[in-house]
Amino acid sequence: MRKHARAARLRRAQRLFSLSRGKRRAERISSGDAVLMASGSGSDAREQSEPAAAPAGAETEEEIDQRVKRRRLQCMGFALVAKCETTMAHTFLSENDWQMDKALNAYFEPPENDPAWPRQPPTSFQSEAYVDLTNEDSDDTTILETSPSGTPLEDNSIISFITWNIDGLDGSNLPERARGVCSSLALYTPDVVFLQEVIPSYCAYLKKRASGYKIITGNEEGYFTAILLKKGRVKFKSQEIVPFPNTKMMRNLLCVNVSVGGNEFCLMTSHLESTREHSAERMNQLKTVFQKMQEAPDSTTVLFAGDTNLRDQEVIKCGGLPENVFDAWEFLGKPKHCQYTWDTRINTNLRIPAAYKHRFDRIFFRAEEGHLIPQSLDLIGLEKLDCGRFPSDHWGLLCNLNVVL
Repeated sequence: MRKHARAARLRRAQRLFSLSRGKRRAERISSGDAVLMASGSGSDAREQSEPAAAPAGAETEEEIDQRVKRRRLQCMGFALVAKCETTMAHTFLSENDWQMDKALNAYFEPPENDPAWPRQPPTSFQSEAYVDLTNEDSDDTTILETSPSGTPLEDNSIISFITWNIDGLDGSNLPERARGVCSSLALYTPDVVFLQEVIPSYCAYLKKRASGYKIITGNEEGYFTAILLKKGRVKFKSQEIVPFPNTKMMRNLLCVNVSVGGNEFCLMTSHLESTREHSAERMNQLKTVFQKMQEAPDSTTVLFAGDTNLRDQEVIKCGGLPENVFDAWEFLGKPKHCQYTWDTRINTNLRIPAAYKHRFDRIFFRAEEGHLIPQSLDLIGLEKLDCGRFPSDHWGLLCNLNVVL
């Protein structure tokens, strides 16, 4: 009965929609040399301990040395892609005949009911040295401002927002990439911006360049999420940070209560636990998100947008979406052009030797029936910058919503 009611609600909302239209990295790579050479169980470690006198036809010391170096580089490359430690990389590569594609496939999409999962997760967070973005050229014109009067000029029936994992943990070309993100904000002028993987220097840069936005963060140290509210358009009321008690990656849920054109909204963002091996914790975090969405008053529209790292099967294992919660991408008919927000075939920032694509970044909403209708959803950040890289390893999502009064 509940299923039929939900289907009927969805059909009614989609009819209204039809009429109205008429992307890891909590961990970083530790020293590949130390980890690989310290692994006494690895085949390379055993081979290095072999005596110099080898039987005829065996590998020479030089050949062994070259193979060890080659596999060490493979481990480091795997760890960079999978955002895991090199010990984990060594395990997967050795189990898959040192074939990178095969090992990555096994890591990202292991067989169902594999007793070896979940693997032992890394226990610590090690960030790279942060890049100082606050000393950028003073003539940078990428500054976002509202009108001096602060008077909202937009149509109150349309709300636009961007959600984007900006990959602040990657220090390479960070100033150029940060300018690229700010250029997108200046181009689309969204009412709200949801960001993940923000670092302190990136946040300071945003406060300087995106002066037309009020910035609320989920933390102040390490890396964290942030919600940007356009001044004069979105009225800030209160905020709350909901902790994830079992996170290994400094994750939480940031909630901000606002008013837009007299309509009450509860805005939420999060960066759920990364990598396949942390599936159980990620699903627990998703349940917390759904629970928090249900706690808001019925008169308040709830909007969650963020990097969920979800696989579709995980949503199913959680019991699916609550009856009154919708996925914006699914609501719009699952458009192919904006399905994958993490696509290593097109996005070369990580220099992955294989092609993987996931719908990690998702938008959930809860509203009174027909009160909020998604109008459009598009990927942003698709063009390479002058430095030869994209603003992030994730694409951003630009969404427009129709508020039906």
